[in-house]
Amino acid sequence: MTFVLGLTGSIGMGKSATADLFRKLGVPVHDADAAVHGLYRGRAAPLIGQAFPGTVVEGVVDRAKLGAAVLNDPQRLKELEAIVHPLVREEKGSFLRKVSAFAPIAVLDIPLLFETGGEAGCDATLVVTAPAAVQRARVLARPGMTEEKFSVILAKQMPDSDKRARAHFLVDTSRGFESAEAQVRSILACLAGRPGRRHAF
Repeated sequence: MTFVLGLTGSIGMGKSATADLFRKLGVPVHDADAAVHGLYRGRAAPLIGQAFPGTVVEGVVDRAKLGAAVLNDPQRLKELEAIVHPLVREEKGSFLRKVSAFAPIAVLDIPLLFETGGEAGCDATLVVTAPAAVQRARVLARPGMTEEKFSVILAKQMPDSDKRARAHFLVDTSRGFESAEAQVRSILACLAGRPGRRHAF
């Protein structure tokens, strides 16, 4: 059975870079954000266009317009999630079915893993972390990022301390890529030969 490792981390912690380290080491990774981007250009677009008129341009969901349509409107956000989440689950299931034929370990890269209860579908969880000062400096260095935007994003995410308390494994990215890769290799060595549960996908 493929061992399913859920990977998550707050903004600016180095989650995507850590996912890339797993790929580099031959572990298949499912990127939930990339799956959503693909759906917005494909199967989800007509459904979203019907529910949110004016948010699809030339067959592709305009994320800015869609964001404006659900901003500060929890009911509309629930409507959007009811469309997108089942499709995202299908994409994840398709990925796991495909890799279960050959991969001893697979990684699910899910930004809101704990916030959405996604850890229930994993055999173990990994949180990518860094000190708050490092996180802050990384995020505020991004183009177009402001203190206000950063605060809004953080408010939607579970605090890093809570994520770390729930994780089976941690990767601290504040000490550079070589250190992070060594931590990833150590985790893979720890998981080698461990069978995963029989997942329903």
